[in-house]
Amino acid sequence: MTTGATTTGPTGHATSSVAAAATTAELRVLRQDDWDTWYDTLLRAFGGVPESAEEREMWSRLLPYERSVGAWDGAELVGTAGAFDFRLTVPGGASVPAAGVTMVGVSATHRRRGVLTSMMRRQLDDVRTWGEPLAVLTASEPVIYGRFGYAAAAFGLHAEIDTSRVRLSVPAGTDGVRLRYVDPRAGLDACEAVYARTVDRRPGTLARRPGWERLGVLEAEAAQDGASPVQCVLAERDGEVTGYARYRVRPEYTDAGHNGRVLLQDLAGLDPVSEAALWRFLFGIDLTTSLKVRGRPLDEAWQHQVSDIRRCGLKVRDSLYVRLVDVGAALEARTYQAPVDVVLEVEDAFCPWNAGRWRLSGGPKGAVCERTADAADLALSVRELGAAYLGGVSLAALGAAGRVDELRQGALAEAAVGFGSPVAPWLPHGF
Repeated sequence: MTTGATTTGPTGHATSSVAAAATTAELRVLRQDDWDTWYDTLLRAFGGVPESAEEREMWSRLLPYERSVGAWDGAELVGTAGAFDFRLTVPGGASVPAAGVTMVGVSATHRRRGVLTSMMRRQLDDVRTWGEPLAVLTASEPVIYGRFGYAAAAFGLHAEIDTSRVRLSVPAGTDGVRLRYVDPRAGLDACEAVYARTVDRRPGTLARRPGWERLGVLEAEAAQDGASPVQCVLAERDGEVTGYARYRVRPEYTDAGHNGRVLLQDLAGLDPVSEAALWRFLFGIDLTTSLKVRGRPLDEAWQHQVSDIRRCGLKVRDSLYVRLVDVGAALEARTYQAPVDVVLEVEDAFCPWNAGRWRLSGGPKGAVCERTADAADLALSVRELGAAYLGGVSLAALGAAGRVDELRQGALAEAAVGFGSPVAPWLPHGF
């Protein structure tokens, strides 16, 4: 969440503008006694819409207070910022410590006073102290975080599929998958076990700590726009749960008949046929004519199984933003899909400890990234490294945009191939 000067949190991240005057706000680590005031300040920054008691209580349990700060102007709380302690999947499948920047907000009365900048400064210094090489966030306003070194590294696919006209061609074996309804809360453990087995498959996926599974069954918006509460279907093969889909249905009627909409919340499968069975089920729910999905992987298989891609209303939207807090450790933590040996001249004004030349040598089995005095092959800022880090944004495309300078002929193509990923990075849910 964010507003005024900035915010991020359960629903997103920030809205802010460049500080024009020095702040006099004092930053303090969040105390449990201040939670209600802190969270109310955040919600007001996002417009003041209240949340359910269940959702509010969930976030109070998930957020590490010792990793969160409030900005105080005397007795008034005017800014909020938190950081979950995540582990993030990177290319190669490793799970890397990452600060999940969240619940960032500045009161509208204190915009343009440097409150946001002071919180971002404190936060990145803390992340470095915690030994976490990455910071990640989702942004309610993308323009805000670039000046702090963050860049969009993963994207989500939105679709509005006309299921009255679009058919799905599923792979052999799909008919062998059994589907059954389950109470969404009773099925939490089964769904979470499936999710846990998919974490290492895509860069950008978050390993979840206990408590995060509740995110999938919050009923806060159950009746919004006439939609049903969350429904859950499990996929099973040979008696084992191999997938799940959680969704809502919004019934609609016209003079011509039923015109309901299926609203997919989340879906995961351990194999192609389990996924296909779940998608086919969603396409065929009685009394509905469309399926709305948000934030799915860009390369998900159903796009190649539909009969008419034009009637799927595809849109792409930015999702996960990445910031390298420790360039050397971050680049060593992932693998590279082709051999790469390149010297990077990195610019990083906000975290100057990253600035300078780094030699990256690596391949599919691992990498080493160390300081060097050798001549640079590529020159770029930490933002470009963040954009390319998960393999979903091409360094070559950034070079064509004028964001990466090639100083040794051929170095850009070499690095672009190495930094790529065979599967699109994906953030399964917000934070």
